[in-house]
Amino acid sequence: MAKFSRTWWGDRFIQALEAFTDDGRLQRGRSYARGGKVKSFEIEKNKITAKVKGSINPYFGVYKEPTYNIAIEIKPIAKTSWNEAIQKLSSKASIVSRLLLNEVPENIEDSFSDLGLHLLPHSNKDFKTQCSCPDYANPCKHIAGVYYLVASQLDNNPFLLFELRGLSKAELQSKLANSPLGKALSEELNAKEITLEVSTSFYTKLEKSSVDQKPTAREFWLGTKRLPQTIEVSTQSGVSAILIKKQGDFPAFWQKDNSFIETMEELYQRVKTKNQNLL
Repeated sequence: MAKFSRTWWGDRFIQALEAFTDDGRLQRGRSYARGGKVKSFEIEKNKITAKVKGSINPYFGVYKEPTYNIAIEIKPIAKTSWNEAIQKLSSKASIVSRLLLNEVPENIEDSFSDLGLHLLPHSNKDFKTQCSCPDYANPCKHIAGVYYLVASQLDNNPFLLFELRGLSKAELQSKLANSPLGKALSEELNAKEITLEVSTSFYTKLEKSSVDQKPTAREFWLGTKRLPQTIEVSTQSGVSAILIKKQGDFPAFWQKDNSFIETMEELYQRVKTKNQNLL
């Protein structure tokens, strides 16, 4: 069977419902959603209202296609808990950046679960549903059909997840933009682009500079300052190899009492002076 939702957040919404809803009713609800049985459908904050066509059933005395009224209310997250969640979200640059760029990161539910909260439906206690049909079960197939349409709406608007939990997209992005990470990102997003200048050459353009006083021939060739008569040559260390020096006087592999560097200096000196008299 083809997937009803196209995005990960729509799939997660359906998977969450399947975890605590009868599979048979969900399948009938899916057929209702696909079959155009839902006549009207509205979402306002955390409340969903819909009108769904029923089925003709002469056995129960239903000879005319009925229309059932459906009301679904999703439990909102308390304002104090939202403040904690916003603080948690605003501490992660990857989440802040994607939310401000109108994207919902795949791991966002982890930030809520760390606080004991849930953005996606977690149990049937998250829903308060009502349908005017005679079916005693809750959710009935009509309510289940509306669930699938909500998942379809999530494909186009992932921030509907936040609105159904009591926080609008504008309020969410405003609070994130006022956080330290949000302010830094907003400055980058609002920064003016630097206009590119077309260059006709890959090389630095030479500029002429005027000389106040012309030097004499002697100053031109020898310079204005005398060079030192003698050059002091620094004495080289007995051990020029940096790898030897980095080991220190007593490295881990050196089991003797005398210094490792001093021993190597003596060895280097022997190598340098060996067979000099044969030259």
